[in-house]
Amino acid sequence: MKSDLVDIDAHIHAETTQAVLISDDGEREHAVWLPKKQIEIERRTKTLAVVTLPHWLAFEKELI
Repeated sequence: MKSDLVDIDAHIHAETTQAVLISDDGEREHAVWLPKKQIEIERRTKTLAVVTLPHWLAFEKELI
């Protein structure tokens, strides 16, 4: 069975209680907001993380 989740190596640029601003290339101008209730964040450092999210959301936000 194929999973509908994807893992993205991400740079965290900002965070609120409900969302996180991430980019896959470290450039803030390419960053997108993701709702925390739809993702999981595994922090590597303060600004680097692996973000797990639904495939449809990654596609919609042009992360894949």
